Amino acid sequence: MHIVAHRGYSALAPENTLPAFAAAVLGGATLIEFDVRTTADDVPVVIHDRTLDRTTSGSGHVWDLPYSEVAAADAGSWFSPAYAGTRVPTLAAVLELLADASLLLEIKPPATLPQVKTIVSLLDQYGLRERTIVQSFDPQIVRLVREVDPSVRRGLLRLRFEADTLDLADELDVVCLNPSTADVLGDPGTVTALVARGIDVMPWTANDIAEWGPLIRGGVAGLITDRVAELTGWLAH
Repeated sequence: MHIVAHRGYSALAPENTLPAFAAAVLGGATLIEFDVRTTADDVPVVIHDRTLDRTTSGSGHVWDLPYSEVAAADAGSWFSPAYAGTRVPTLAAVLELLADASLLLEIKPPATLPQVKTIVSLLDQYGLRERTIVQSFDPQIVRLVREVDPSVRRGLLRLRFEADTLDLADELDVVCLNPSTADVLGDPGTVTALVARGIDVMPWTANDIAEWGPLIRGGVAGLITDRVAELTGWLAH
């Protein structure tokens, strides 16, 4: 059962930052999940939102800003004064920190073929391609990953199970399909069909301890959670 740290250990440290990733490793995560966007000058950075506004002192769309402006923003104070001065990390910095970890890397749209090539090349540079699943909500981005390197393991995220879910999973040849916890609990038939295809299901965001048992009994391969150490402890008993 994978313990998937959602944006790092984001209950303990500001999401998608180096402290959150370090805490996830210590908390027992077996997969570290995070989000990648690309700045206006083509630097891959790790941040969830389209804009800097929610999680940093900066403002504006990531893809409109040079890396220097993204790097200047404080990405920790919103979470706690203890994390004041924490920065939005580059993908390279995250891969360096997590050199011994297994990763679930989400590419956020928009993403071009050259940008996807840069992301995959960094995985190769840090020796992490074999231990990384690259996923996206956007099927076209998953197609771009396959175009860049068919050997990269791919995943598809879903906001909900839709009619084309199984067809997309087959077409994209994904190793995992990750829906909401509500979909796993509400549509066991689709989960069973995915598992029968050899596709792992890892729902987000599994923060309610009361749901952990039913989700696991439903056939999931892992839980994407903000509560990393709590899940580690729960699974050990």
